[in-house]
Amino acid sequence: MKFYRSHVLVSVSDTSVLAGVHDFIKALRSELAKQKLSDEINVLETGPLGFFGRGICLSVYPEHVNYQDLKIEDIGELVEEHFLKGRPVRRLMLDSFGKFSPKFNYENRIVLRNSGVIDPESIDEYLGTGGYEAWEKALTEMQPMQIVEEVKASGLNGRGGAGFPAGVKWSFTANLEADQKYVVVNADEGEPGTFKDRLIMEGDPHQLIEGLMICARAVGATKAYIYIRGEYKLCIQRLEKALAQCREYGLLGKNILDSGFDLDIDIKIGAGAYVCGEETALIESLEGNRGNPRWKPPFPGVEGLWKKPTVVNNVETLANVPFIIKNGAAAFRKFGTEKCPGTKVYTILGDVAHPGLCEVDMGTTLRTIIDDYAGGMKQGFLFKAALVGGAAGVIISEKYLDVKMDFASLNEYAAVLGSGAILVLNEKESIVDILWSIIRFFRHESCGQCSPCRNGCQSLYNLITKIRKGDGTMDDVEMMITIAETMFGTSFCALGQSPIMAIRSAVENFKDEFIAITNK
Repeated sequence: MKFYRSHVLVSVSDTSVLAGVHDFIKALRSELAKQKLSDEINVLETGPLGFFGRGICLSVYPEHVNYQDLKIEDIGELVEEHFLKGRPVRRLMLDSFGKFSPKFNYENRIVLRNSGVIDPESIDEYLGTGGYEAWEKALTEMQPMQIVEEVKASGLNGRGGAGFPAGVKWSFTANLEADQKYVVVNADEGEPGTFKDRLIMEGDPHQLIEGLMICARAVGATKAYIYIRGEYKLCIQRLEKALAQCREYGLLGKNILDSGFDLDIDIKIGAGAYVCGEETALIESLEGNRGNPRWKPPFPGVEGLWKKPTVVNNVETLANVPFIIKNGAAAFRKFGTEKCPGTKVYTILGDVAHPGLCEVDMGTTLRTIIDDYAGGMKQGFLFKAALVGGAAGVIISEKYLDVKMDFASLNEYAAVLGSGAILVLNEKESIVDILWSIIRFFRHESCGQCSPCRNGCQSLYNLITKIRKGDGTMDDVEMMITIAETMFGTSFCALGQSPIMAIRSAVENFKDEFIAITNK
């Protein structure tokens, strides 16, 4: 085994690819060779490191020095100063003032344990971290219902936003007799501000695939699909490569590991409709139809894809499964809270010092997430509000900063955990403007199938536009709440049922702002 003085982990993600990371890596390796450092400094490609929107980023180990927004013209100085003279280049560091180093929290990670550590395009590196051991255990040591019961016992809630217990969902399908069953991964991720699933897939595609395999084994499905939004080019590329590697290694296909179990997985690229994040609309799209939601019941677990029993799970949900099967439900329950075990991946955007993602225990407060993992507010700004959970989430005020971020705790405050997006707003931002943007989004994305949503979204947009212009009244604000409540009770799917969350929370938490802008 070869030993290096330093390892340079370069993040290869959609963001860095656009910034020219491949040319950067080539130039860095060339400069290291020129300085006769190739045998001392190991340059590795990996997934997202944790900070976001920073162009080309890298981390140097074991020094734990993080660089951001790098350009090819920075390479000479970086090699000369850091790798030859041992002096980190302060101006290129993540925080040029040296006051904040983001917590990567690897000791408490489940889903992102390999992200930023291994090469996501190497099955050998995934195997080297214990990858596919859970798949082998599920195939050779456990019966399907044992797998279901283990996931049930773990308390794993769906991480797509609804929080429905994953093991319970699996049990509906596992107990049915059918000539064909399916598992579908919802990787559509259309919620504004949410990109956790993309970073999971970019950083460790094999972990998702392993969780998908285990789910298929548990419910008796021999065919699975990953439904992924078309914009996720790098994710698609890495998933295709990972699936090819699995087939080459005999982990997919016929009679896998001599177990008698068959499974194949295909990728289906979506066209970007937000409504296709709803499981029945997703299934319609998979079948080649327009992505409109279906009546429920029957639910997909009983009658889903091509009228066969189908389990639909979010990316993050399935990425938790290998840990549970390998280590047991009790090990998973050591993370998080009693009612909401495990960890949660958050994407943090807005007026924070360091936008990015983090994986923390369920029950961690919003204040801790913002201060410890995003470096607090941007310099010169004060916290005003946070939109938690994307457009289908809630707008919370400063009084909620110390509320625990888990499904049960937030429900007590009529709030939702949602998809994991956190948009932080400073004291100068207009809540009315934010609400206008949310309602405009829903109006644009409504499929128009049912009149409560189709007409309701348009009416809400007309009212919030009137209020935003200063021509509205508090009666208009109350009318928005009434319309949204009606939509919640009568709309065909979750899209039409969602605007009430943002509207009610905005008005309740920032009523003075609406009074100030309306004609009383």
